[in-house]
Amino acid sequence: MMLQIDTMLAVSGLLTVTAALAQAAVGIGTAFARNKREVLFDKSRIERFDALAAAVREREQTDRERNVLSWTGKRKFRIRQRVYENPNFDICSFYLVPHDQGFLPSFRPGQFLRFEATVPGETLPISGIYSLSDSPTKDAHYRVSVKKMGPPADAPEGTPPGRCSNYFHDSLKEGDTIDVYAPSGPFFIDDESERPVVLIAGGVGLTPLVSMITWLVDTESHREVWFFYGVRNRGEHAMYEMLRKLADEHSNIHLVVAYSRPSENCTKGTDYDAEGRITTDLIRSYIDPIKYEFYMCGLPAMTKKIAADLKALGVEDGHISFEAFLPPPPPKKKKSVDGDTISFQIEFKKSKKTLTWTEGDGFLWQFAKENGITIAKGCMSGIDRFCETTILSGEVEYPETKPKDRDPSGSFLPCIATPKTDLVLDC
Repeated sequence: MMLQIDTMLAVSGLLTVTAALAQAAVGIGTAFARNKREVLFDKSRIERFDALAAAVREREQTDRERNVLSWTGKRKFRIRQRVYENPNFDICSFYLVPHDQGFLPSFRPGQFLRFEATVPGETLPISGIYSLSDSPTKDAHYRVSVKKMGPPADAPEGTPPGRCSNYFHDSLKEGDTIDVYAPSGPFFIDDESERPVVLIAGGVGLTPLVSMITWLVDTESHREVWFFYGVRNRGEHAMYEMLRKLADEHSNIHLVVAYSRPSENCTKGTDYDAEGRITTDLIRSYIDPIKYEFYMCGLPAMTKKIAADLKALGVEDGHISFEAFLPPPPPKKKKSVDGDTISFQIEFKKSKKTLTWTEGDGFLWQFAKENGITIAKGCMSGIDRFCETTILSGEVEYPETKPKDRDPSGSFLPCIATPKTDLVLDC
């Protein structure tokens, strides 16, 4: 009887062990399948994380190049190459390399370089700012494309032509050197956005936008891009072959060229697409503007009009950026309530001078200069911020065309500012 009980217990135990083993096998199989899915999920997650981490590292490196590895003050660059960019031979690209053969920092697509040169016959160095006209990915050189400027159209007879642009064209040869300040400027494409882009250029205003479009191509961006370019005719048309090639070879890039004064040698459909100027109506004939980001560079009349029209159509102010390449208009006359001329007391703290400014004295930089007070001279259009000065008390005002977010707290740009109240300045 004991043997029979032992046998039954043995069989029962065997069955229990077998069932446990079977259950374990099922559990192992389920766990294996689950682990396999988790491994695959983790692999995909790790790959995404690695890609994100790589992008972050690349961005940090770029920011480091733009900031930490940049330079302060002037640095000598050598003209490696000169290339004319239009049939009129009045736009020339200058390829610049560091004279010290050192590191070339990156920049944001759309920013500019400030140049300074000592010219025979000039008591002070001349300076100019020119937009970088190539992609930041071109780490062997900088490129600026400079138009040779004559006197302003409405200037009195005898007014000299643009000194810096004529110096570039007439005096700078391959192998020469020039002093350059580090890349800067508040006008650049949002490199974190995925919104489609519209680039609008008038004349030589295409240069910062060429930097943007070549950067988009070099980084293999899939953002939809429309480039609207307006000039008078084929003679002024810059970078013709390059822009056509970009549009032909990339399905996401579209080029629309408008000639305002086509000559008999200009062929519609080949040289240009539309007759007239770049307008919002022309843009709307190709796209619905609402979903796009806009970047414009050209004469103030063009950029201001298009910006106003886009806002009227419902395009958000934050999606419209522009840069004008002419100095601002002279300040408007100020009148008091009783019609008398307004005047303000301006105290120049370091110079120990207190002077009276009136409406005929113009912008504060010029006013200071005429009274023997030195303030650094930059672009004289409020773009390069080289003249930035500390304001200790009081308020200033700017022309209507001033860029947004111009001043950090406690500073202002005297080259385009007039007093709004009495002022105390740290200069």
